Amino acid sequence: MAEFPSKVSTRTSSPAQGAGASASALRPDLGFVRSSFGVLMLLQLVLGLLVWALIADTPYHLYPAYGWVMFVAVFLWLVTIIFFTIYLFQLHMKLYMVPWPLVFMIFNVTATVLYVTAFITCSAAVNQTSLKGSRQYNQHSAASFFACLVMIAYGVSTFFSFQAWRGVGSNAATSQMAGGYA
Repeated sequence: MAEFPSKVSTRTSSPAQGAGASASALRPDLGFVRSSFGVLMLLQLVLGLLVWALIADTPYHLYPAYGWVMFVAVFLWLVTIIFFTIYLFQLHMKLYMVPWPLVFMIFNVTATVLYVTAFITCSAAVNQTSLKGSRQYNQHSAASFFACLVMIAYGVSTFFSFQAWRGVGSNAATSQMAGGYA
């Protein structure tokens, strides 16, 4: 400490005008879209859209079973869009106080269970609500098929999100760098 220089030169600088605006801009993370979580979420969005669009094109309001299927399909489709947006724009990194792996796992478990009930309900109601070979029968059958595929997609997402929550196959450094998705 005795040799500390008597004169210390310091310089101050201010950030450039545009630097603050570009730092806060939301930029999509294309790595997420290429990850297994991103691909599964896109698959869930497309197949979920097919489920509710096929049923919405029929007089589903006459049959209470299809009301339940519509509720499950539309609700989970909207929530999946919200989660996809959160992960695409890396908002989960800004909201670090939320345990995202746990929230995502609980969502996927719930979505899987709800789609199991929707698939069974939709499949059981096909023969009772329409004539075999008619347009309505074909749409309800296709909606049942796509509901099964969405159910499987949410089941696979549940498995992957459970592994991410448990930290299987990664350490703290790689999970932080990867943004929490594989």
